[in-house]
Amino acid sequence: MDAVIGIRGGDEIGELAALAGWLRAERELESTVQVLRANVGGTELGSGLDVISVAVGSGGIGVALAQSLSAWLRTRRADIKVTVTANGRTIEIDAKRVKDSAGLITQALSAAADDTEN
Repeated sequence: MDAVIGIRGGDEIGELAALAGWLRAERELESTVQVLRANVGGTELGSGLDVISVAVGSGGIGVALAQSLSAWLRTRRADIKVTVTANGRTIEIDAKRVKDSAGLITQALSAAADDTEN
């Protein structure tokens, strides 16, 4: 299962690049993080940076992702929202207003994993 992470608000491209670097710095996550680029047409402007995909399988990767993403959110000064989608379920976390983001992300990933097993 892959968890797809997107960012809305603030400097979206800069924040997404910062998050990708942060996640890749985690030993448990470094080989599971992939930046997916949007297709940019020849007449469009933009970097094409779209979302981050993290391969979440067994072995506690989901917990490591939840903890790392939660820690990263606490360092943000901009008013951004992070969306995490896994197995068709999406949660949105407001960086300034959610107290237990790690618990919320872990629940979402666990629920998505449960759906794939049934």
